[in-house]
This record gives sequence, structure tokens and C-alpha cells, in this order.
Amino acid sequence: MLSKFLRLPVTRVDETTTQFFVTPANGFLPRQDPLENLPDSFAALESLLNRMPIDLPDGSHGLLATGKFGAAVEAELPLYEVDHITDTRLLTALFRDYTFAASAYLLEPCDLLFRQTGEYGIGREVLPKNIAVPLAKVAAKIGARPFMEYAQSYSLFNYKRNDPSKPLDYDNLSLVRAFHGTTSEHGFILTHVAMVRHSPGVVKHTLDILDAAGRRDRKSFDVATRGLLNVMREINRTMDTMWNVSATTDYMKFRTFIMGTKSQPMFPRGVIYEGVSDEPMFFRGESGANDSIIPTCDNLLQLTADMPRNPLTEILKDFRSYRPADHNAWLTSVEERARSFGVREFRGRHWNFTKEYIIKHTNHPVATGGSPIVTWLPNQLATVLRAIGETSVKIDSAKVSDPGDRKLLEEVRSRAEAQSRILEREVATPKTRFADQDHLAKQQTAHA
Repeated sequence: MLSKFLRLPVTRVDETTTQFFVTPANGFLPRQDPLENLPDSFAALESLLNRMPIDLPDGSHGLLATGKFGAAVEAELPLYEVDHITDTRLLTALFRDYTFAASAYLLEPCDLLFRQTGEYGIGREVLPKNIAVPLAKVAAKIGARPFMEYAQSYSLFNYKRNDPSKPLDYDNLSLVRAFHGTTSEHGFILTHVAMVRHSPGVVKHTLDILDAAGRRDRKSFDVATRGLLNVMREINRTMDTMWNVSATTDYMKFRTFIMGTKSQPMFPRGVIYEGVSDEPMFFRGESGANDSIIPTCDNLLQLTADMPRNPLTEILKDFRSYRPADHNAWLTSVEERARSFGVREFRGRHWNFTKEYIIKHTNHPVATGGSPIVTWLPNQLATVLRAIGETSVKIDSAKVSDPGDRKLLEEVRSRAEAQSRILEREVATPKTRFADQDHLAKQQTAHA
């Protein structure tokens, strides 16, 4: 199965090839840079999205600032025909743009109320057919759900290179679509792109590890494992730059618009997609949990199978279905042998971001994707720490010949023990503030 993830000859790729085909050349990024502007045939949609953000580039206020986006959609947006389109670059750009329009339309009343009172209230319960119908068609063409997701809309297909000849480092990136328009929103989204820019190394070293394990080639296995560790360290360093480019106090300014319609009190009856279905539809919100870097490591290290059987793990599985089909095919193929580390450090950073960007600034009990805000990440983090502890104690440090590796082993062992104790304390306090976290998890599993 892994053979499909090798380098492809350019002659085998055409406009119908998925944008998120996983290779060591592009990793989990699209094979082509995202389309920045829609063709003239979609001028009305382009115009609405350019006028949508609360703060516009020229300093004026956009449609969402005063709650005028919904009315503008109803008055200006035609029911565009998309049946004839086969170019996946355009299809994915349309998916991105229609999902931005859908989330802005549905959650506009919640954002207005939140800015006034700190409460979200109820979102719009009907998505008009001029968004719903083309969105559903485009989503079906690229194999996605008709709602905003991390890879194919919000983050990994929402950037442009300032200099096309240079790599996707943060300073060379600009945002295509935004809800609020703050520099913090720019930083929040594009830091993720800058992190995933290193994912070709994750794919390459994962393939090398599995190949070496299959050949029982310990030397090549060690080289590839160390390579993966170094890439994960670089990703973690990039992740740490988030603190400098996205203020924790600004996150609530745009967070409303990346929430979903599933497991959120703003949509108790879901959303009717006019012209698509008479039954209400429920979708999780955009979340970094949809990224494929850490799931690759989880599967490579056989951690996924060790996750506790509880409602939080069921939510994790549901999250992982909100990603490109080829990403899921890759992850399924990787879930095999091999052991390494580098995963725990990333998850620890993610938990720190949750505490600083979200828990300190809201009493809303669920995250954008619908998971319980306090207990969900620690559920996975505890599994990683436990696996590190169980594995490290089986290694006889006296038989580790390299002094650097021996020192690293002792550091990992002691840090896993300490972090397990710290995590238990960190979860205990907010659980008293965010009541019924366990009940929320069980409730979601029951309605999945």
C-alpha cells in the first residue's frame, strides 16, 4: 500500500489529480500552491469574501463588523454552476471560499452577540442554496464534507507565497481569506502552514523507517528515526513562534467563525442546507486536530492502538475523518511497526496553547471542533507519556554506547515521569471550572 506514496513522475499528474496527494516532495501540503483569486466567472463570490472581514486592509470595516454579510449574500450571490469543473486546484479554492462564506453566514449572529455580551447565542439554522448547493457539489468532487476543514480550506489551502521562488517560511507567506483581519489571525493560520512546510521530511523519514524495519536493517532504521526526530524538532521550533505572531488575547476575535455545527450549543438542531437536504446536517468545526503530522507519528509508533477506549478517543477518531482522503489513506497505510519519540514534545506545546489561548479567555466548555475543552488533549498526551515511560524502562542504558543517546534516554525517562504528574495537576483545576467534561464526551459519542 505504501508504494502509492513514492515520488510520482510529473507526466502522471494532470488537473484532475487531487491537490493533497501525499509524497515526499510536498508532504501534507497541496501539490500546487493555492489559487489566490477566483476566476471572473465567480466575481460576486470573490467580492463578498474580499469585503467580508471585520477589519479590512485599508483600515475600514468589512461586512461582518456590523452584521451585514448575511444580507449581502442573500442580495448579491448568484447560484453558481460548478458541475462542469474538473480542475482540482479551482475546485479546492472554491471549497475554501464557499466554506468561508458558509461559516461567516451561519455564525455571524453569534459573533455579533459575543462581541456585545460574551455569549454566543444561536446561529443561523438554514444555509441558503446559493452557498449550500455549490458547496455540497464541490465538496463531493474533492471527497470532503460540505463544511470548513483545516487542510482544504482554513489553513493549508489558504496561503500565497510573497515570492514564488522562495520556500514556505512564515515571512514569505500571506493570507488569502480571513474572518477578522487581525495580524494575530494571520499569524495563527500561517504558522500552521510554516509547520507543515516541513512535512515532506516526515513523509520521507516515515517511509525510510518502515522500509528499514521491513528489511531488518537496524543501521538504516536508526538513521531514519534520527532524521524524523530532527524534523519534529524543527516543527516544534516553528510551532513555538506562534507566541510571537499571534497574541493570545486576540484569538477570541476570530475563534467564533471556526466553530462547527456539531456538539456546539449554537446549533442545537443542526443546519438545513437549502436545496441539498431537508434534514439538518451536523459537522465538526475546523481544528488543528485534523492535521496529519502527529497522527502519522502516532500510527508509526503504534500509539493509536494504545489510546484508551473511552469517549474522548472516539472523538479523536471522528476528528481524523475531517481531512483529505489521501491523507487518511496515508495514515491507514502507516499504522504499523516502528518506535521513536518526538511526539510528546509537540502535544505538550498544543496543550500549552489551549491553556493560554482558550482556557484563560473563555468559559465556553467545548473547543472549535466540538471536543471537551479541558480533557480531550490530555487524553492523548497521557497515552504518549505512558508509552514513553513503558518503553524507556525496557532499555538498558548501560548497553547504549553513544554518550549523547544515553543522556537523551535519561532525560526522556525523567521528563515523562515529571510531565505525567504535572499534567494530572493541570487538568484537575480547570475541570472544576468547566463542569461536566466527562458527560460532554459521553454525550458526543452517543450522538456520533
